[in-house]
Amino acid sequence: MPQMSPMWWETLFILFIMLYLMMNFIIYWMNNKNFNGNKEYLKSNNFKWKW
Repeated sequence: MPQMSPMWWETLFILFIMLYLMMNFIIYWMNNKNFNGNKEYLKSNNFKWKW
């Protein structure tokens, strides 16, 4: 019979995967939200270069 890992290793691994997926989802959501909010600013030509 193959040797099995302790239960707390599996729990930590599952917790790590869930935290990693949530972190990626939140970063994607924040970047998407900021991009949609800045569309009006990018459309107007308010770039006044001094050089």
